[in-house]
This record gives sequence, C-alpha cells and structure tokens, in this order.
Amino acid sequence: RTISKVLSIISLTLTITACGQKNEGSVIQTAQPAKPVPALETPQSEIHTVRLFMVGDALIHGAIIRDVDQGDGTYNWAPVFEDLFPIAQQYDLRYYNQESILGGAQLGYSGYPRFNAPDSLGDTLVAGGFNLVSLANNHALDMNMEGLHHSNQYWAMQRGVTVAGTNESQEARNAIAIREENGIKFAFLSWTYGTNGLFPPQGEEYAVNVYPGHEEEMLDQVRRANQEADVVLVAMHWGVEYQLEPNQEQKDLAKQLIEAGADVIIGAHPHVIQPVQWIDDRICFYSLGNMISAQIDEPDRIGMMGTITITKQDGKISLSDARADLMYDAYTPNFRNFKAVPFSKLEGEQWQALYDKYKGYITLYDQNVTIGLEP
Repeated sequence: RTISKVLSIISLTLTITACGQKNEGSVIQTAQPAKPVPALETPQSEIHTVRLFMVGDALIHGAIIRDVDQGDGTYNWAPVFEDLFPIAQQYDLRYYNQESILGGAQLGYSGYPRFNAPDSLGDTLVAGGFNLVSLANNHALDMNMEGLHHSNQYWAMQRGVTVAGTNESQEARNAIAIREENGIKFAFLSWTYGTNGLFPPQGEEYAVNVYPGHEEEMLDQVRRANQEADVVLVAMHWGVEYQLEPNQEQKDLAKQLIEAGADVIIGAHPHVIQPVQWIDDRICFYSLGNMISAQIDEPDRIGMMGTITITKQDGKISLSDARADLMYDAYTPNFRNFKAVPFSKLEGEQWQALYDKYKGYITLYDQNVTIGLEP
C-alpha cells in the first residue's frame, strides 16, 4: 500500500507540473489583439465637366470684306472680333455657324446674294479659339461644287477644329464627327433646310446635309451618334428669316431630335434671336441670330451668345446652368469699323433701352435660363 501511495503521489505531482507548464505557456503566449478590419472605402465619383459657348452666323457681306481689306491682298479681321474672343476663350468648346462659305480666292470674294469670304476669316476665328463650326446652311453651294471642295479642304486642314454639314463623299456624310473634351465624348452634326435652289450634280447629292425628304436619315444619324458619344450636339439651319419666334416645324423637329438622342440643339438661319427652351432635360437654342453681318434692320443686328455646362458623373450626362446674353453688330453709318460687341461693353441709356427691348425673347418660353454670362 505504501508503495502504491508513493506511486500515486509521484503521478499526481507529474500531472500538476505538466499542467502548470501548460498554463505558464498560455500566459507567456498572450494572444495579440486582432488587427482592425479596414473600413470599405466609398468609391470617389468621377466627374468631368465641359462648358460650351455658342454664337450665330458669320454672314460676311461685301461691305465687311471691303472694310477689312488691307489693299495688299490681306484682310485684317482681328478688330471685328476683339471684344468677343476674350469671352469665348473662357469656355472649352466654342461654336459658330460659317454662313458665308470659304470658297477660295480664285472664285472672287463676294457678298449677297451668293457669298464667298476669304480663308483668312476662318484663320482668325480659329486662332481666336473657335473649335466647332457648322457648315450646312442655305449658302453652302453659293460657289457651286468648286467652292464647296475648297471649303472642305480648308476645314480639313484646321487641326483641333470639328466641322460638320458638308461632305466630299457618301462615306463622309454617313460618318459622325466625334471629339473628346475633358473626358467627355461629343458627337457634332449639322443639317440645313435647303441651299437656295442650288443643287449638287447628280450622284453627289451627299454634298450638303439637307433634311427635307431626309428627316429619317437625320434622326437615324442622331440615334447612331447617341450610341457612339456621351453628348450629341446638333446644329440646325431652320425656321423663317427675321421671325423672333420659332415656327411649328422647328418645335416639332426639336422634339423629334431630342427623342432620337440630341442633347443640345443650336439653331440658325432666322438672322434674329429666338428663345431658349429646355425640353425633357435637354436644351434648344432656336436661333442665335448673327454673330457679324452688315444687315441694316434693328432686330438683325441683335445676336445671342449662349452657354451650357455639360457634366459627366459616374457615366451619366447632365446639362445645367443654361445662360444667354446679347451682342450687337456695330458699324459706322458709312459701313466701316464692323465689330461684334457684347452689350456689356455698350454704355448709355440708348443701349440699355435696346437691350431691355430684346432680352425678354431669350426667356420667352422658359424662365429656367439665366440672362447674362458668367463673369
């Protein structure tokens, strides 16, 4: 029994010792606190913004050509636009309508009724920052196909400038002009109601984008553009000359274009301003009037500058901050010193009265358009 007790004591002692060692190890190897699980970061929204600036027709009458003629084969256009360029250059995209074709010196420069302006006009406007130019208008064939070819060749050489509306082939007509600006892809289209009874030769009907009889082709181009780009800009030469409100055709076409995928419609041809209107969160500038011309009647000398902000956030496009303001085609009584002048640079009660008379047309259809551009 004694031996049995001794063996039991020894066994118990070994067991206690082993347990003590095991516990001691547990104390030494104290568990480290668990590493904190990093919080999931919220993805930052990717935001891209482009601001678009628009003015109307470069309608170059003979009086303007004579005014800028330096007598040595050169033409000084800079004074005509010196008040406009600093405003335009604040924006990313800058649009105008080239109403008078740049048909080449070999055809002779001319004004109304069949216009042909010097290439140097385009040089000056491009150097001043304009990079979106509409070419489809009723004067596109004033210098026949020879002038149209020269115009197309001229604009093809202007790097950084996107044009639309006249074509050298059916393939060119079918193609969609695309440019990317600040991470947003823009499609630019241009169509006209006609070409003053002038027509391209048989087989070259593709030369000018004329929409009557081709409405479905135009709308299909808008649909395709909507698939290829984030934003679709459509320049429309439409409406009735010298009417301060759009006609029913303009209103109907505007809705059809927006339903097809147009985001911004930029109107020309009336040579006077017409209202700006939001349509289903997209926007239509029915007519910007003239940027520069030698027209005489009061309404014809009032032009519009329009702006819109385009934002792309998480792949979605939104338009905001639609603004517009007025400009004036200034020249002396003897048709000299032509200049496109924003009303903000015209001082005096007579100018304020004229401004007040026409500014209401901007918001005639829609009060959600701000009169006045950003400083």
